[in-house]
Amino acid sequence: MYIQREIQKKFEKIKKVYSIVAMVGARQAGKTTFLKENVSASDYSYLLFDDPDIKELFENDIKSFESQYLAKNRISVLDEIHYCSDAGQKLKYLADSGYKLWITSSSEMILGEKVLSFLVGRVSILKLYPFSLSEFLKSKNQKVVSDKIIKRAILEHMTYGGYPKVITNKDIELKKIILRDIYTTMILKDVANTFSISDISSLEKFAKYISYNIGNVFSYENISNNLDMPFQTIKKYLDAMEKSHLIIRILPFYKNKLKEIVKQPKIYFIDNGLRNAVLNDFKSEVYGNVFENYVLTELLKMGKTLKYWRTKAGAEVDFILEDGLETIPIEVKINAKPNKVEKSLKSFIETYNPKKAFVITYKGKKGEIKVGNCKVVFTNILELKKLI
Repeated sequence: MYIQREIQKKFEKIKKVYSIVAMVGARQAGKTTFLKENVSASDYSYLLFDDPDIKELFENDIKSFESQYLAKNRISVLDEIHYCSDAGQKLKYLADSGYKLWITSSSEMILGEKVLSFLVGRVSILKLYPFSLSEFLKSKNQKVVSDKIIKRAILEHMTYGGYPKVITNKDIELKKIILRDIYTTMILKDVANTFSISDISSLEKFAKYISYNIGNVFSYENISNNLDMPFQTIKKYLDAMEKSHLIIRILPFYKNKLKEIVKQPKIYFIDNGLRNAVLNDFKSEVYGNVFENYVLTELLKMGKTLKYWRTKAGAEVDFILEDGLETIPIEVKINAKPNKVEKSLKSFIETYNPKKAFVITYKGKKGEIKVGNCKVVFTNILELKKLI
């Protein structure tokens, strides 16, 4: 059964305007399924660039590729096109020749300057993540939700993640096997092969270190000492994993450079299930840093760009959302009481005077309280989508 994705409305708008729609996101997040579903009622061609013959013709003789595979009266889906060299120039030629192209990539390399500089005004980019909590509930045909149902759904979603193939299998052991296979494929193909990394054991060691330390401030010096790994190797691994949609870097929010940490990012996994697969740890329990990572993934799926706040004095707020001119602090707590606002969140409110703030809780009760002129709302991650 196909589950309609939340990016459908945006896709419907942009496909009418642009010659090229580029869908990027992690391997097996559902990019190809989404595009095929949207051309199921029309004539189209599907080309997978894992195929060496297709790849060679595209790279070496674009006009023969055009004659062999494309037609102007149909949409062409070009899957995993980041494997090709000089993709930008060739896609520009095809777009300017009147073809409608929907392309996918499981690597951010397709978004690099070498490609995008050729496609200005011709391409719109959509990012597809694994299933959100709302999509997860749809897949379960869960039309009515209570606090108890939401908590149970969050626990499963947080433990095994949102990859469609994982969600649609009910067997727990099979879920774990699928996640390990996805991780192995991503490490070997998307990360190691694409970014020319030969030391796989060192890369996996780095991935495990990141998994253990999600949500912590990322220190190159500490990691270099702990893993006995050169700075440049750490930087290469981090960039490769981020561009392959395994992890994401969250930068610090600051306005006062004298009081606030301004350089070191925090690292999170884009899917909790994949993070658990790295460690082979699927405990069905809620831990602080794991729940924080989960809330982060849901905010990303809402299309939000986030930062974190931390002062040299130790005050810290998990996420800062800059929405236009509005700055919204978001704190994550497994259990929270609506009449209690932590010191760090109070400190941010007193410093920046936001109109609203949120505390996202797993077990805590909903409610709200005023701190100065700021309304602090206590809610769960599913309700936040309606409020933010």
